[in-house]
Amino acid sequence: MSPRFSFSRVMFWVGIAFLYVPMLVLVVYSFNESRLVTVWAGFSGKWYGELFQDQQIMTAVWRSLQLAFFSASTAVVLAIMGSLIMVRYHKFRGRGLFSGMITAPLVMPDVIIGLSMLLLFVAMGQMFGWPANRGMLTVWIAHTTFCLAYSTIVISSRLREMDRSLEEASMDLGAGQIGTFFMVTFPIISPAIVSAWLLSFTLSLDDVVIASFVTGPGATTLPIEIFSSVRLGVTPKINALATLIIGAVSLVAIGSWYMTKRMNDRVSAQLATS
Repeated sequence: MSPRFSFSRVMFWVGIAFLYVPMLVLVVYSFNESRLVTVWAGFSGKWYGELFQDQQIMTAVWRSLQLAFFSASTAVVLAIMGSLIMVRYHKFRGRGLFSGMITAPLVMPDVIIGLSMLLLFVAMGQMFGWPANRGMLTVWIAHTTFCLAYSTIVISSRLREMDRSLEEASMDLGAGQIGTFFMVTFPIISPAIVSAWLLSFTLSLDDVVIASFVTGPGATTLPIEIFSSVRLGVTPKINALATLIIGAVSLVAIGSWYMTKRMNDRVSAQLATS
């Protein structure tokens, strides 16, 4: 077979088509004139206008963005501390248990995590009176717990690859542990921190199962709102919303790739000149 039509190249394009052709079809049908999503009746952008006039969906979008931002930020801060403990401090009692408990949500089904969090909140409410009701706070705690495992894996992997002689040199020159972290360690692992934050943001924004267990009145997230509306039939407004999400995710992915590339180039230049 010619290298131009090699098996690996053919399978690559088959995989690309399998992943992105459905998204392309969805984008095209978001401009469909007809209310029936499977019947093309001409080009129209009216569903985007109706989407922005749907107060219920717009409220769910804003609520989900808030939850994803705060959940990702909290998870990354906790993941940095957990990664430093696991990677830098090897000898302490219970290290294996500590590492296993942090990464346990990676292998736990979402249903188990959601149910366990629900039972925890109910028990705490009965014993301590907090949280009194399930809502934004409980979803934030559950999503932070869920995203912590993924963030820790990403950041700890970058910490293990880091040359510790740079930190030792910084401390030999008089910088303390805190100063060394912010001047040496943090800039080097910053691409991993950005990646962990974006991954956590996406996981929180996409979650349905865990949020459905721990949410309450007035705290319906966007995925739950979409899932509830799809049960009654897919409307072109959902296609328009999905198209906007695809566009936003694409822009964020391109921006994060560019920022990560610049950070890596800057760190490489600093190491080359030092």
